[in-house]
Amino acid sequence: MITRDEAMTLIKTPESEPHMVLHALQAEAVMRALAARLGQDGDLWGLTGLLHDLDYPQTKDCPERHGLLSAELLAGKLPQEALSAIAAHNGEMTGVPPVSVLDFALRAGETVTGIIQASALLRPGGFDGLAAKSVKKKMKDKAFARAVRRENIMECEKAGLGLDDFLTLSIGALAEVGA
Repeated sequence: MITRDEAMTLIKTPESEPHMVLHALQAEAVMRALAARLGQDGDLWGLTGLLHDLDYPQTKDCPERHGLLSAELLAGKLPQEALSAIAAHNGEMTGVPPVSVLDFALRAGETVTGIIQASALLRPGGFDGLAAKSVKKKMKDKAFARAVRRENIMECEKAGLGLDDFLTLSIGALAEVGA
């Protein structure tokens, strides 16, 4: 399996957009926290989160390939379960449905970063004091962080955590990464 340092080399290239690197680090943090809570392999889950959007620069104009190309690029570097989760994280476009706990965790974990980040940006203290209740309220406002797929976040339950616990865990993970 690829090391985290090798993964970071893939993520941080001269062409990398800073917001995509931040998203990768945030997804990694959420996935590691989820793995710890659910008794899963933190390194595997963290690398899956870190690398899930590896292909985004090449596929941003071809969303039906987003995730599939990452899985192809990472073949032999990650176990099949991680490659499947990466392909399924954009299942609405790729046609690859999520089936495993890791699949659902990645879909929920990488998606929740957007609404939590947006919520923190509105607060003078950022992540400090941000609670699940506030994020849940923002989730109900369809105009807030409009591109965030709330359905994907709700898949946290299929991964084994209720929404309140998932949001609390994710807020803590993102607070450690910072913005």
